[in-house]
Amino acid sequence: MRERITFIHGINEEFDPKQLRLNNDTLHITSLNAAREDRLTIGLYELPQELWRALKQCHEIHIRWVSPSPYRSIAPFVSKVSPGLHILFTPQRNRTADLICPLLLKIFGTDIKCASPGETFTRFSATSERFTSSAELQYYALVPSLESVITYIQLKICQLSDEACQAKTLSLHSADYLDIDFDAISQSLVVTAFRQKPPPPGTWSASIEKIGGSGKTEIGILANEDTVGPERISLGGFLTTIGESAQPDPTRFSFPSRHHVCPPESGTTYSTTFPHPRGLHPILRLTFPSTSMPPPLPTCALHTYIILPSSIFPDKYQLSSALFLTSQNLRSLRSVSGETDLEAPNWVISKWGSTLLVELAPPTLESSSPSEWHASIPLHLRYLPPTSNGTSSISIPWPIVFWACPNDEGAKMRTNPFDRVNLGFESLFGQLTMFYHLQPGQSTVKSDFGGQLIENLQVPVLAQGWDGYVEAGTVGCVLFGVLWLIWKLLGRKERRGMLHPKAE
Repeated sequence: MRERITFIHGINEEFDPKQLRLNNDTLHITSLNAAREDRLTIGLYELPQELWRALKQCHEIHIRWVSPSPYRSIAPFVSKVSPGLHILFTPQRNRTADLICPLLLKIFGTDIKCASPGETFTRFSATSERFTSSAELQYYALVPSLESVITYIQLKICQLSDEACQAKTLSLHSADYLDIDFDAISQSLVVTAFRQKPPPPGTWSASIEKIGGSGKTEIGILANEDTVGPERISLGGFLTTIGESAQPDPTRFSFPSRHHVCPPESGTTYSTTFPHPRGLHPILRLTFPSTSMPPPLPTCALHTYIILPSSIFPDKYQLSSALFLTSQNLRSLRSVSGETDLEAPNWVISKWGSTLLVELAPPTLESSSPSEWHASIPLHLRYLPPTSNGTSSISIPWPIVFWACPNDEGAKMRTNPFDRVNLGFESLFGQLTMFYHLQPGQSTVKSDFGGQLIENLQVPVLAQGWDGYVEAGTVGCVLFGVLWLIWKLLGRKERRGMLHPKAE
């Protein structure tokens, strides 16, 4: 078992090495204002039997959970994913994966829609041979919190007497995102939790002990420094290995990174809305505060990656019209996968939903547009079950927006010790690609889930009590149509007989 804890404090944050004190097998940290990433690597057979039996059915599985509350990025932790639960999964060849969904229901709650990977998950849809896919299957569910995960870990993994494990588990309440990775080659489960800011009172003050047994605990207290190239990130600060180091050692290093914060001149924020009236064809509108958005590099293109539940879907044929795309400030539909049947009602859909990657068309530098600009993606509502009041609520996570830039340094990206891969969208680009992420802005509407990056739509459905009238009306219209056709056909035959009487 290995543990790595990384603190990243801002350049303007005052830091004194005296805030660190290493004493035997414990590092004492005092009043540190920094972002924090905890990474724990566990061998397969160190896990409870219920977990390793399910993981034995996986060639690889990558779980990403993101909080619906917005948070600010700090390098090198800048990659973005829409809020909710994302899973990328490749099953073992010639082996069933019947334990995966039951385990997910236990860990993330029974509210998620998961019958089996084959029935509920969707396949990636590559639009070019140059695109690569890291996993075969994809899944998404709107999971607003880690409450069920915390309960599962406390009951199934932590010993009741292990206060350190219980405390670490409870700290997940403040996590901005949680990553869980397993692959059959390494036979290890890697759990990563990130918190952009400390919980109240606003600084980290803790005593971090070496992980038990023969484990290893590494800690870094680092800050960003000036870089030597647009593709690189430079860090400096202190590193220590508890139980091995006599004192924290100063360090400075740099590495190429595929994910970066978008430069201010290329757009820093965006917002997502569904303008009224919504009806059966709501429009997802992305708003950018400035029309002046030159790309970070000349080869970059602006994209949005959208996650949609099964209750709403895109029309890929509508989004294939060049004239229509231009009118909505869109350039092209780069990829669409998942459930896109145009006619099926929601109650017959077994898949979780769909995704689409759209290239946006920001205004040119010569344009005289207003101070903000919009890009609109038309969507379509499926028929939903009737309700008592004739409306139903659906929830849609905010999409992510980023510049995608081809890069000659892509082959060296694997040297990044903080690289975050298997996010879904990056599998639709070549490996030689860098991503400059825009930050989601503040929403003016509070979500039912307590966050601001979930849009809740009240959409029209059939009101209960009217279904009998609708059925009767439909049958009546069909009968009327059939009788009208019979009457027209008989009348035509009768007129023809009058015009052409039989010879006596």
